[in-house]
Amino acid sequence: MFINKTNDGLNNVCGKNIARLRMGMKISQRQLADKMQLEGIDIDKNAIQRIECGKRFVTDIELIAFQKLFGVAFEELLK
Repeated sequence: MFINKTNDGLNNVCGKNIARLRMGMKISQRQLADKMQLEGIDIDKNAIQRIECGKRFVTDIELIAFQKLFGVAFEELLK
């Protein structure tokens, strides 16, 4: 059987780190979505919310954009 969730049932491992980094920048989920749009990523505030609470998968393209926006290494997002 395939398992594509974390041990605690989340659909991603980076959501909590994205939330932490976003709050560290003192920006809202909507502002983060707007910044992602400027990077060419079609994402809205609701998708950011779902990513941060682990209900949505994150694509590799989105992960690259988050890494660029936050200016951190991939390991920082995935730890």
